Amino acid sequence: MYALMIFLLTATTAAAVAVLLKACRSRRPKRALRTVIGGLLSLNGVAVLVCIGLVALSLSSPMVVRADEGAGEASAGQDNSAMAAAIATGVACIGAGIAVAISGAAAIGGITEKPEIFGRALIFVGLAEGIAIYGLIISFMILNR
Repeated sequence: MYALMIFLLTATTAAAVAVLLKACRSRRPKRALRTVIGGLLSLNGVAVLVCIGLVALSLSSPMVVRADEGAGEASAGQDNSAMAAAIATGVACIGAGIAVAISGAAAIGGITEKPEIFGRALIFVGLAEGIAIYGLIISFMILNR
């Protein structure tokens, strides 16, 4: 399953490089480059959606369970807590990435017009980066309970 995901991403990247090289040799390189980048973004989006679908399929399929002697409800909770910690960290990091992208772009634009707001802009970007750290702290709290 994971080999298929890696193959899809590798094939998409190889196709992207081949099309990009062909577009650079055309008569109108700027227009060709714009068209190629738009197509590659959609192609990479399709590959990512296929990978997400495969992961969702593997998570929804029944798992093999074996009976251990003396295993109670505590061991079942440990398996779920690892998944919960992973989801908490992943979602927090994705949110932090989006927040840093938006606030960082706004900060650069603001600093370009008014260089004296550098300190305030840096604080807002730092607050956005803190979201990932909060998610990591929550995952440690989940794992240590």
